[in-house]
Amino acid sequence: MSDACSSCSSASSCSGDCSSVPVKTKAQEASKVKKVIAVMSGKGGVGKSSVTAMLAVNFRRQGYQVGVLDADITGPSIPKIFGRKDTAGASEIGLLPVETETGIKLMSLNLMIPNEDDPVVWRGPVISQLVRQYWTDVVWGELDYLLIDLPPGTGDVPISVFQSIPVDGVVIVTSPQQLANMVVRKAIKMVRMFKANFYGLIENMAYVECPECKHKIEVFGKPRGKEEAENNNIPFLGELPLDPELAGLADAGEIEKYYSPRFEAISQALSTELAKL
Repeated sequence: MSDACSSCSSASSCSGDCSSVPVKTKAQEASKVKKVIAVMSGKGGVGKSSVTAMLAVNFRRQGYQVGVLDADITGPSIPKIFGRKDTAGASEIGLLPVETETGIKLMSLNLMIPNEDDPVVWRGPVISQLVRQYWTDVVWGELDYLLIDLPPGTGDVPISVFQSIPVDGVVIVTSPQQLANMVVRKAIKMVRMFKANFYGLIENMAYVECPECKHKIEVFGKPRGKEEAENNNIPFLGELPLDPELAGLADAGEIEKYYSPRFEAISQALSTELAKL
């Protein structure tokens, strides 16, 4: 991953000819992140954080060094999903992420406050500054992939991420509802404004499968993720069901125990797309 200049939104749009190149912090000098992947939806409630967590788990199973930056400051869920209540550490050069049982590095506001259910009542500029500091002041070390779990919407935090962090590409998460797809298209258009790559689209909550007869019930309507991906010229990575096992393990903070052949296939498809760009 190349370094973006201060006036460029991402490494992919940086020509290297800019006159102003920011000085790296000590934390950045001690870190080497090969690819930064933003997981985005625009729409809340589509399971974006669980998809982010499962991507991290699957990358780790493939032997990669992985980190997750929880950019959903006012609604962080990554620590809960991984069962981490530790307090993020600090050294003379920067903040130290918390590690999960399998070695995934996490940074989230919920790792920096006394109680996980304390509200964060901050205005946009303060939140955006904290997200930037998660890139400049955290000692991520050597990572193959840093996944950024973005909040819903196309406001302050996504803007700050695309402007100040060298995002290599984006994974879009949607669900079958027409409302969800309408909002997701807004996020897709935002990504194109910042000229970031698309690694693919995942349709979550596509159906529920009866555990007895395996019949699929399309709770939120007919899945349309493949069509949405094709209409927006984005690789379609696959669809995922509503899975009670996943919900139970996420609530228990044991997401690293979850295994799904369907998600394994999605992870492999994403790895293929990552290799292209």
